[in-house]
Amino acid sequence: MSFPEPRSWREGDRLAVNGAPQRIVPFVVGFEVIAEAISVAGGSRFRHLLEPVTAVAVVFDEGWVLIDGGFDPARIRDRERRIASFDYENYTAVVPAGDPLVDQVAAAGLEWSALAAALLTHAHFDHTGAARMLAPHQPLIMQRREWQHVVTTTDPRMDFLFVDDVVRPGLDVIVLDGDVELAPGLAALDTAGHTPGHQSFAVTLPDRTVVLAGDAADLRINIDSILPTGATVGADGDALAVRAIERLAALDAHHATEVWPAHDPDWEPWQRALDAAVAQAKESSDS
Repeated sequence: MSFPEPRSWREGDRLAVNGAPQRIVPFVVGFEVIAEAISVAGGSRFRHLLEPVTAVAVVFDEGWVLIDGGFDPARIRDRERRIASFDYENYTAVVPAGDPLVDQVAAAGLEWSALAAALLTHAHFDHTGAARMLAPHQPLIMQRREWQHVVTTTDPRMDFLFVDDVVRPGLDVIVLDGDVELAPGLAALDTAGHTPGHQSFAVTLPDRTVVLAGDAADLRINIDSILPTGATVGADGDALAVRAIERLAALDAHHATEVWPAHDPDWEPWQRALDAAVAQAKESSDS
């Protein structure tokens, strides 16, 4: 199978936003059952956690960007696609009624037409579902090593990839090489290990800096105890994952910097997003 050549981010490029980040909006767009040992190196393979599947909107003075996007609900709603997509032992993907990403973006007062780009921490299928929403002028941005991982995999199922999520007609893919400033107040950070091209994102807000760890830190215990993810790719994956969590823990130690774990059910921003989504769903059902 042949794949299109992505565009490379060039020095001096900037996302099509104006001003600086003014707020971030957390979304909980699904859930998945995950063994603790996957989220935390040395964790239990017996204990399983119901982890939120999350995304974040970074809202600038003008325009916004989306970081990750959960599952494509179409894979859940259709029985045959669901069975084909998620036929794993002891794994369950859950997407609540409706289209949680679309519904929560609307509730945040955001318009898809104002979206400048969608950014991926990495290409696992619980992060790539927003690519379906992109117009040709709205790029999907990932690390070059992640793109290469996607297009060279010999076993997408075992690599937890839906290649057709990120390789589709009309989709503009831009690849990065390491740390990159994407716009004033928004930077990509190399945190490879969980996957070959995993990246985190630092967002400088008026009152603090938020670092979105992605799956380099599923849980706060990863950051607080400097424990890497228990799921890595490649011969150097474990060592890179240690480097990544050490980098994130060092950032978290800075004054006025918060590092957000991607899948922690107890992390307050995700709890707040979930409460808002529950209230929104109740209001819709009552009306």
